[in-house]
Amino acid sequence: MISRIDHVSIAVRDQEKAEHFFRDILGAIDGAGASDPATRFFWQLFSLGDLSRFEIISPTEEGSFLDGFLKDREGGVHHITLQTPDLAKAMAHLEKHGVPFFGYNEYPGGVWKEIFIHPRHAFGVLIQIAEFEAADWLSTKVKFPPETRWHVDPTENGAILTFAHPGGGKVSLNLNRGELQQLAESLQQASA
Repeated sequence: MISRIDHVSIAVRDQEKAEHFFRDILGAIDGAGASDPATRFFWQLFSLGDLSRFEIISPTEEGSFLDGFLKDREGGVHHITLQTPDLAKAMAHLEKHGVPFFGYNEYPGGVWKEIFIHPRHAFGVLIQIAEFEAADWLSTKVKFPPETRWHVDPTENGAILTFAHPGGGKVSLNLNRGELQQLAESLQQASA
């Protein structure tokens, strides 16, 4: 039902200040971002390292759905987003187990479908379950082109193998010559 945790969403009053902290101080890389006039908020995805992602959300004007959450705080973890390959099946699974959900939304073109589980039904955590292609929302700096699945960069003592990750992004392994030899032998055996 669930493929993985995609990101943690942090609600803040001051988007610019938060972006400065995470991007300029901690080295996060911007991904997709946009304003949503209907719910009066701005969202921006970020990548940290190979596979870690988070989102910063902030109100754009009074009457945002974030007003209550940010009433007595500067910011905090707002929700966790879980990726599913099939939202309809996930919804049926939740219904079968008596877990209520709300907020079904499908964006134009089906690029993102979502539901939410209220914190009262999820041990104090707002959970967003969404169906989407993770790589669609990431910066080109942290992902391969769709047709590329791996890349090899020679180093002085071996090589860095970088692979496309099914959850979007890429992951790298730094292997010495001995490990590369073992890998080559294992691949040879697997293809025999």
